[in-house]
Amino acid sequence: LTVFVVLYGIAYWSADLAIKTQYLILGIIVVSLGSVGLAAWNGSMIYDVADVSLWGTYRGAPEDGFSGSSFWIVFAVFFPAATGIMAGANMSGDLKDPRGSIPKGTLWAIGVSLVVYLVLAYWIAGSATVDELTSNYNVMIEKAFYGPAVLAGLLGATFSSALASMVGAARILQAMGEHRILPGSPWLAVKNNAGDPRNAMIVTGGIVLLTLLLRDLNAIAPLVTMFFLITYAMINVVILIEQQLDLTSFRPLLRVPVVVPVLGLTGSLFAMFIINPTVSLVAVGVVVAFYFVLTRRRIEAQFEDVRSGLFVSFAEWAAKKAVVLPTRQERAWKPNLLVPIENVQQLRGEYQLLHSVAMPNASILVFGICLDGKLSEQSHEIDSTTNAFRRDGVFSSSAVVRAGGYVEGLTAGMQALQSAFFKPNVLVLRRPESDERTQDYLRIIDEASAIQMGVMLYAPHPVAGLGQQQTVNVWIRDRSPDWNLRWNIGNLDLSILLAYKLKRNWNARLRLITVVDDPDNMEHARDFMRRLVDLARLPRTEVVVVTGAFFDYLPTAPYADVNVFGFDVNPNFEVIDRLVETTGSTCLFVRDSGYESALA
Repeated sequence: LTVFVVLYGIAYWSADLAIKTQYLILGIIVVSLGSVGLAAWNGSMIYDVADVSLWGTYRGAPEDGFSGSSFWIVFAVFFPAATGIMAGANMSGDLKDPRGSIPKGTLWAIGVSLVVYLVLAYWIAGSATVDELTSNYNVMIEKAFYGPAVLAGLLGATFSSALASMVGAARILQAMGEHRILPGSPWLAVKNNAGDPRNAMIVTGGIVLLTLLLRDLNAIAPLVTMFFLITYAMINVVILIEQQLDLTSFRPLLRVPVVVPVLGLTGSLFAMFIINPTVSLVAVGVVVAFYFVLTRRRIEAQFEDVRSGLFVSFAEWAAKKAVVLPTRQERAWKPNLLVPIENVQQLRGEYQLLHSVAMPNASILVFGICLDGKLSEQSHEIDSTTNAFRRDGVFSSSAVVRAGGYVEGLTAGMQALQSAFFKPNVLVLRRPESDERTQDYLRIIDEASAIQMGVMLYAPHPVAGLGQQQTVNVWIRDRSPDWNLRWNIGNLDLSILLAYKLKRNWNARLRLITVVDDPDNMEHARDFMRRLVDLARLPRTEVVVVTGAFFDYLPTAPYADVNVFGFDVNPNFEVIDRLVETTGSTCLFVRDSGYESALA
């Protein structure tokens, strides 16, 4: 306890005092190593080193009845002695030149430590018998030229590691507080005038004291080893990913061959699970849990982390691979909506429908057309709405263009977006409110047809809106006398796919309805509808086939919150208004692009 208080007092006072103390400790360690060297010079190595076991099961100690210990258990106990090489990285904020000092200091620490440890192991193996090595913990002191010097060196090395760990851990804790990662971060981030993290040091001291109270450091050594190995593994992962991404931003002055991080990663993971698979899984689970917690907190940093470059590179790789695939990819189809707007109020009115169609893995591109010159104001308002889509689980982006006319701006945007990899495939239009806009829509729909983009014309009911979102009707035109079901089912694919999206996201019922003129065709129509439901894999879908005139049946048709109709050529807006009024519901009027398939 006295030693802890002294070391904690030095670390708490200042990092400068801790570093000066390390110089004193280093001098003591050098003297102790000199005592070992003098012993070897005077002939202490009288035993054959070949008799010492280098691998396998080692002879045990008296306290465990000489039952023996495996190589990996011994490795786990001794490994924390090698963790001091990270001391420079832990104190990067206090270094004058961290970019140059950390790699040089770390490599020198690894090299010097390796040489010292191997030489000491070789010396003691030749200076003592195996029985002495397993039963006498003071064997190094007894075999040295001057025993007290070795004792001082051992204590000094222990004090040095403890002091460096406390100083470094407190600074890591303070840095985490500065980035608002931990609870109580503002308090942890506080530094005194000299730049020492006194508050973080208090927490560090408390953790160290609780650990000492366990009174069995060998019991927690494997756990400490696990987290250090995970740290080393993640360092190698980051380097490996950055190297493979070949980003311009990754240009380290110290370059290493790709085999180095690969070996470092595999070696760290291998050692973890050899030592203790259960504790390894627990340690990995803790790291993964912290990752997801921090990801959900959306902590902002000055620069993006490696994930941004990783996902961008994956997207670029996927884009290059997809370009060489056949252009018709019906199985991978999803509604990527292009929503042209002139004011944000229009977008807010369509929000629920767009969200229901796009959820969960489709996308929405809001295309603002600025006709009055207020470009920046409109961009800000659109961004706030697209952010709302993203918060609700739908990927959304936006673009705003200044155009001399609505048709010119939208058609230019549609044409330009055809060169994009994630190009929109469904144009969403709202029922026009003026005759002038009606004529504009006819031109726009022709352009969408020319570039093979689907069209969804949204005609909301002024009172009912989207209703209770419980039922969706899809109306199928009379195909008499040909009710044969083929791969190309006509202008039905996009209607069925959009209706299915609404059904799925609303947990609604889906109903297919057709009205035939000739009663003799009813059974053929019913068979067509049932096979369509089966091949399109539409669960909970009702089939309705009636005979008569379409507009005579429409007022008595089963009610739906949304009715979906198809149109093959330019829409008749008078008919559209009549359908909305007669059904008493919001209606969608859909035209296929030719790239969808409800049967895929």
